[in-house]
Amino acid sequence: MARTKEFDREQALDDAIEVFRERGFEGTSTQMLVHAMKIGRQSLYDTFGDKWKLYCLAVERYAAAETDAHIAMLRGAPRAQDGIRAMMERVAENASQACLGVNSICEFGQSRPDLTAIHQAADRRLKQAAEQRITEAQAEGDLDATLFTDEAADFLFANVAGIRIAARGGAGPGELKTLARIALRALT
Repeated sequence: MARTKEFDREQALDDAIEVFRERGFEGTSTQMLVHAMKIGRQSLYDTFGDKWKLYCLAVERYAAAETDAHIAMLRGAPRAQDGIRAMMERVAENASQACLGVNSICEFGQSRPDLTAIHQAADRRLKQAAEQRITEAQAEGDLDATLFTDEAADFLFANVAGIRIAARGGAGPGELKTLARIALRALT
């Protein structure tokens, strides 16, 4: 008779995300995951598959949550420029916490098609929301109307990654806020 699972799958996945955020895929052992997730090794394999499948599930869950949070910031202010600013400020404020999305791109680039597909799906959603708000900010006279919206969105998200990498490199809160502020200024 098979035993029923005695753990919360979503909580275990969140616990795995925290380990992968700090250590990456290669720096994380199965034993670290079992310990952090508070489950047995066999439960890990039975529920999530191998370490790579667990990693992809973790990146996908993390990317969805971060994308939702960014979009909420973008859409959370009546004026588009204020929504864009709120998103960039959120990035600067949270940059001291490792970003699984940026870290996984740094670790694997585009060498793993399954991981690349996860990143591309999240990027499409986020870029579409950002382009919409950039277009609105241009119409409101707050951003340079001569900028192509897709290029402006690419610029913003390159700066998001840069801010997060700067934080991992030791940049302090003031420096991170300055990077976000200058990125926004470049678009006006």
